[in-house]
Amino acid sequence: MHIHEFAVSACQFFQICKEDSTFCFTFAELKVNDIFMNHSRVHFIAIGGSAMHNLAIALHLKGYQVSGSDDEIFDPASSRLDSYGLLPPEFGWFPAKLDQSIDSVILGMHARSDNPELAKAKELGLKIYSYPEFLYEQSKDKLRVVIGGSHGKTTITAMILHVLQQCNVDTDFMVGAKLDGFDVMVRLTEKAGVMVFEGDEYLTSALDPRPKFHLYKPDIALVSGIAWDHMNVFPTFENYIEQFLIFMMMVPDSGALIYCDEDPEVQQVAAGIPGKMKKLPYGVPGHVVAGGKTVLKTAEGDVALKVFGRHNLMNMEGARLVCNQLNISNADFYKAISGFKGASNRLELIAEKQGFNAYRDFAHAPSKLKATIQAVEEQFPSRKLFACFELHTYSSLNKNFLNQYAGSMDKADVAVVYFSPHALGIKKLPMLSADDIKEGFARQGLLVFSETGELQEFLRTQSWDNSNLLMMSSGNFDGINVKEFANGLMNGE
Repeated sequence: MHIHEFAVSACQFFQICKEDSTFCFTFAELKVNDIFMNHSRVHFIAIGGSAMHNLAIALHLKGYQVSGSDDEIFDPASSRLDSYGLLPPEFGWFPAKLDQSIDSVILGMHARSDNPELAKAKELGLKIYSYPEFLYEQSKDKLRVVIGGSHGKTTITAMILHVLQQCNVDTDFMVGAKLDGFDVMVRLTEKAGVMVFEGDEYLTSALDPRPKFHLYKPDIALVSGIAWDHMNVFPTFENYIEQFLIFMMMVPDSGALIYCDEDPEVQQVAAGIPGKMKKLPYGVPGHVVAGGKTVLKTAEGDVALKVFGRHNLMNMEGARLVCNQLNISNADFYKAISGFKGASNRLELIAEKQGFNAYRDFAHAPSKLKATIQAVEEQFPSRKLFACFELHTYSSLNKNFLNQYAGSMDKADVAVVYFSPHALGIKKLPMLSADDIKEGFARQGLLVFSETGELQEFLRTQSWDNSNLLMMSSGNFDGINVKEFANGLMNGE
């Protein structure tokens, strides 16, 4: 029996057990019901995280009473929480929000171990779950697909979900970006036989130092690439690689390990994984680029795409292999994927007119930055490319990590780096200078800004004929609405 069919059968059996009183619940099933059927009040510590705020919304839509706190919340999390009445009225930590009426506390990774709300929850003896613990409890009886890697996780997960939706496969999921056609970024049901996870390698919570994707226990695992990231928790590259080794070794003999064969680190780790699971490598599929359009060359014929770039084509090939394991044929995959427009903030087109495109992207690690710039440059080789990157993560703002960015912006015609002194203060990191950044990036002519007004004024004074703009950040350039700003540039404002 195919592993997908087995998962569906197991899910159906579980449903029969619940409907027939002659069957007894297992301890695990009782635990799931205990969380979801009896616990109506849930409090989120660090509710503004990409995944956390989506879980909060999902539970709110299921009728839970949801509260939460955070010290900073950026868009789109801020706007989305506000639209559901879940945005905290003020930022900060307020232990008084917690009392015995709270049934469950969900702890986000960005909450520190000395968080006063966490201390209050412990003092009251409240049940505390990390985000991944909570999700695993809801998926332990399903077929679990986990997408890991230093880059491309969100896009690959989005591609898989897009295809499954088009093919009418009922699926639970957790993904780190808003997707077209999906109201939520987290879905939890009893009926779906499959759950697809975006498998983040960052630590689980202030109480649990394991990477999140270690808790999901994949039946099908994909690894897109390994490039050192999160140096604040993985101080060496070897330590970082080890986390992916552990993840890949979790795949059971009945499962499948899908990995990018064009990444030397992934290839080396995958080659040493023991076991009888399927090992399915992938790379860049055959394609042509002409007139700003990318077309796949397949056995089923030419497939015109709405996305572009070598990294996106590799992502698509990995997604195809995952979907094959879920009984989706290549013909059905290509038919569905031709309509995929990309995930929010992943090479997202935000302004367009004749001879000018503007994109925003979540790129923050060196490998992501390099791949994103290369994608736009290859798609529009005759246009001048302005690439603007904000140092926002702990690693990127750490002077000791800056040399990892050497060469990452070389393919841009104009390279700009922005950093916020405020962000350095929040992360309790030493102040950076423009010279520190120029030395780390090793890019001739690199421009460095630390004031949003100066950055915007510089961009407004440029000519945008036959040019593209790429805005890359995991933040928001200290409050710039990049979509509105790019449209202003397009209209000469």
